[in-house]
Amino acid sequence: MADSQAQERHDPRVLALKASLLAVWVLVTFVACFFARDLDFMVGQWPFGYWVAAQGAVLAFIAIVAVYAWAMARLEPEPPAAPKGATDA
Repeated sequence: MADSQAQERHDPRVLALKASLLAVWVLVTFVACFFARDLDFMVGQWPFGYWVAAQGAVLAFIAIVAVYAWAMARLEPEPPAAPKGATDA
């Protein structure tokens, strides 16, 4: 295992990101879907709770993955700069 990968795993910013996104996942999965059955007005032929639980949850999960990818790209350490006089031969 590379040293940079070991540091990245234990970086507090990465751990905070993972914890916050996991909390959002739990909220979407359990809390929103649990209370979705109380939304009993109709949208088309289906109750609104169905749309929140079935379709909104999928969109929220896609958003979680997109936020994670964006944030990890920003948190990724930059490679060290080459010296000014160095050239590849």
